[in-house]
Amino acid sequence: MNPQVYEYLMDRLFAAGALDVYITPVVMKKSRPAQMLSVVADAGRLNAIKEIIFRETTTIGVRVKKMSRFVLTRDMKEVHLPYGTVRVKISGSSNGVRNIVPEYEDCKALAIKTGLPLRDIMEFARRVGQE
Repeated sequence: MNPQVYEYLMDRLFAAGALDVYITPVVMKKSRPAQMLSVVADAGRLNAIKEIIFRETTTIGVRVKKMSRFVLTRDMKEVHLPYGTVRVKISGSSNGVRNIVPEYEDCKALAIKTGLPLRDIMEFARRVGQE
């Protein structure tokens, strides 16, 4: 399959409800190089996902594996920096795990707007999000 199609395919799968999509280089039988498409989705999205894969790729088969998923609680919050607002995702659990991750696209836009390094904006947003 032409690798130019990957981006389009991934966009379609996300639009159909995929939680994650990734492509892994693999070596198949007879040492043939190939790409393995993996899609993480809720079971209720299976038919829509399967139809997109059959319609948009050259595959002749789809394997399905049921898995369990454990997640931290999640919350979004806006933090205000001197140069603009950044959304941060706060995730955690009752046992003390706490993660604060600034939204990349918000930080990228501020880096472009201000000329400041992206990593500085991301770190600043993370620190402000802890307050």
